[in-house]
Amino acid sequence: MDGSINFGVMLINLAGGLALFLYGMHKMTEALKIVAGGSAKAMLGRLTTNRVSAAFAGATITAVIQSSSITTVLVVGFITAGLMTFQQSIGVILGANVGTTITAQIIAFKVTKAALFLIAAGFFTEIAARNPRLKQFGAMSMGLGLLFFGMELMSQATAPLRDYAPFMTLMQEMRNPLLGVLIGTVFTALVQSSSATTGIVIVMASQGLITLETGIALVFGSNIGTCVTAWISSIGKPREALQAAVAHIVFNVAGVLLFVGFIPQFAELIRHLSPASPELAGIAQLAAETPRQLANAHTVFNVFNLLVFLGFTNTLARVVLWIVPPPPPTPQPETEPLYLDRMYLDQPALALDRVRLELARVGEKVLGMVKDSFPTLLVGSRERVASLQKRDEEIDALTDAILLYLRKISTTNLVDPQPFYLQQYLGAANDLESIADVIETGIATDSYKRLDQDLGITEDTEDRLRDIYRELYLITQTTLEALTEDNAEKAQAVIDAKPHFIGLIERARGHLYAQLRNQEAKHLGDFKIETSTLENFRRIHNLLRAICKRVLKPVAPPPPSPEPETTPDNTPNTPSS
Repeated sequence: MDGSINFGVMLINLAGGLALFLYGMHKMTEALKIVAGGSAKAMLGRLTTNRVSAAFAGATITAVIQSSSITTVLVVGFITAGLMTFQQSIGVILGANVGTTITAQIIAFKVTKAALFLIAAGFFTEIAARNPRLKQFGAMSMGLGLLFFGMELMSQATAPLRDYAPFMTLMQEMRNPLLGVLIGTVFTALVQSSSATTGIVIVMASQGLITLETGIALVFGSNIGTCVTAWISSIGKPREALQAAVAHIVFNVAGVLLFVGFIPQFAELIRHLSPASPELAGIAQLAAETPRQLANAHTVFNVFNLLVFLGFTNTLARVVLWIVPPPPPTPQPETEPLYLDRMYLDQPALALDRVRLELARVGEKVLGMVKDSFPTLLVGSRERVASLQKRDEEIDALTDAILLYLRKISTTNLVDPQPFYLQQYLGAANDLESIADVIETGIATDSYKRLDQDLGITEDTEDRLRDIYRELYLITQTTLEALTEDNAEKAQAVIDAKPHFIGLIERARGHLYAQLRNQEAKHLGDFKIETSTLENFRRIHNLLRAICKRVLKPVAPPPPSPEPETTPDNTPNTPSS
């Protein structure tokens, strides 16, 4: 009966169901991102050696995390870190489209009856669990339940339309594929979710409101509409993010153009591939068969496009780089961080990885200061001493930026081992800054004293200090490698080498005391610089060992003295003054 439909109530129920669907999708995605973000990053790092494995990685990660935008952020992070070329990233972006079809497959199964159970189980797990990871699994379950419950509400809201003749007539007129594509595009652009469009299309199909051909056109439109989301999300982000968005747009639009003229033939193929319900007839048969057929059409469409375009990834990359060329190289101020972008803060695993890259940059500057410290003390001019001190200012600025970024990360939901890395990087940043301070306030100050008071270091003492300095440089290199590579073996090697280094210090100190007894009073200034240098070297060594102790992951209460590990065979080159 046409007059029996209360459109106000129906629209409210439909909007409420859509809101629950979108919120459930968001909650589930956020939980999966936190739980699986680190694994996704590791997988992406391993499987991008060729276009096939890159596409597999993109599809798998997106299927697990249920968000192609998160996969894109991971890709952008790898490109800006120099771990992946843009050409390699195209395969991941193509694969991500296949991963998004898992949502439609889940929705197509009639699992809405489990919605309230999933909501209840997820809610009580989230509030009762103490383990952060278990809490996120609870949030994921609750999000999935809300998604299904929203689907059920939308299904109930649209059920009366089966008997509303004007609506059914409108659906018949929507057989024009271009109109269906346009409606799907606009709706997806408005709700900012292709999964929501697909969900509503499947809901309408489950009520027998639309045919397979109409549903396919709407799903094609959602593939174009989601490009608007990708474009908007790239605004204000690094140029690589815009390039990834454009690659997404080119691929999706080209794929739809490839299929849009063959929707009837494609629909027939999908009917042959999907389960049928011959025992039913009319709207009942349409309602039983079409949801699964639409989910399969979505998957087949994206898999086919992946296979077609996978052979043209280099061509696609050139097209994208022509549309969005890389910016001309501009010198980056030494006091400005390179890797600490706000876009990664939503993903703690990737944000911590950016901190590690910035720490490696700070470490290189500290290593340079250590390398130049002793030669500057021996023969450096005032300009050279001032240059050494200026580098400490650069390190201070970068360390402040790292600490601020880590503070922002600490306010996000962290799961093991992310809290460990947060503490490790906080301590390491402070230790690196302290090493630079020792050189700036200690060795640089002694260098000025040498120049102002015409002091010097005796040849015999210089040889002993040089041996310590070379050993310190090697230890600094190994420590920074242990930190940036998360290499426990190298960290343990530095800690185990403590007796050897302290032995060098003590023998040099004994030599200085013996030499003091045999020298005239006028050499007292030389003695002060020499002993001060020994003390500065010892302080730097202590800070390096502190960094290495942070690299070693504690197991239960840490033992008082760790067991020695094997020292790495490959030792770096020593500096020369």
